[in-house]
Amino acid sequence: MIRQPKKHWQRKQLDLRSVSKNPKLLGSILSFWGIILSSSLGLAQSFTMVTWNIQDLGRTVTAPQVEDIVQILRGYDLVLIQEVVAKDPAGAQKVAAIADGLSRTGAAWDYRVSDPTQSPSANISERYAILWKPSKLQLQGRPFLDAELKEECDREPFLARFKIAGDTTRFWVVNFHARTHDNAPEEEIRYFAQYQRRLGTTAVVIAGDFNLDDSHPVWTPFFQQGYKTALSKTPTTLKRDCNTDGEYFNYAIDNVFFPGSVFAKTASGRVDFVKTCEHLAEARDLSDHVPVWIKLQLLP
Repeated sequence: MIRQPKKHWQRKQLDLRSVSKNPKLLGSILSFWGIILSSSLGLAQSFTMVTWNIQDLGRTVTAPQVEDIVQILRGYDLVLIQEVVAKDPAGAQKVAAIADGLSRTGAAWDYRVSDPTQSPSANISERYAILWKPSKLQLQGRPFLDAELKEECDREPFLARFKIAGDTTRFWVVNFHARTHDNAPEEEIRYFAQYQRRLGTTAVVIAGDFNLDDSHPVWTPFFQQGYKTALSKTPTTLKRDCNTDGEYFNYAIDNVFFPGSVFAKTASGRVDFVKTCEHLAEARDLSDHVPVWIKLQLLP
């Protein structure tokens, strides 16, 4: 009868006993596996983000609508909002109310609201907002409007830099609302291809309402830089009325562009808070856009 397997197991037991009696050897082994475990956890670092043009977020938004917004956004880690009213304090106050509501859902939230954009007219000017969970992301420095593009863009982008909790990786987010589709938004967007050079890193995520879809030629330089999208040709705005097929989605103009050399997309989608044509009018009272979300995982 062959007893080799048993003897082999006995040798393993003897080895483990000898290791336990050798503190230096045991410490080295534990240190090695600690490094392996830390590396594995680092590979798993991920977060969810969502971008949403909340139409005219300001005085006309009611308390029940604020609660609706909170319930839609509560499951994400990073939120970028466009179209915060700038002509009076009500826009910033509504963002504060959303942040307060989010913090009542079980996780602490923080937020920043931009100054009004330096737009050609007060009617075009808006604020941006960024909200996040400090348990997942840590703000690095002070977010700012990109003054270098205030002459090139009707609403210059709002930039913020974050560090992923538990990791040393830092990345930028660019929050942007482009001019209307019939006013050549590509003439604004083309400048964003310079952000990696300007910021000195490939870790730049660009998100917002671009008023054109991801098939437009203006995105070609971005794809050449390795950018990928949360969605592809997926409508994110709402029609005024459902068509005969019961369809209420319209244009594919909201998206998230992320560097494929830094992050991997593990999931993405749009948040359809309409559900049925019967709810379309009520949904449009909240916004004529739906949120676009993505889960990004840090690459090794």
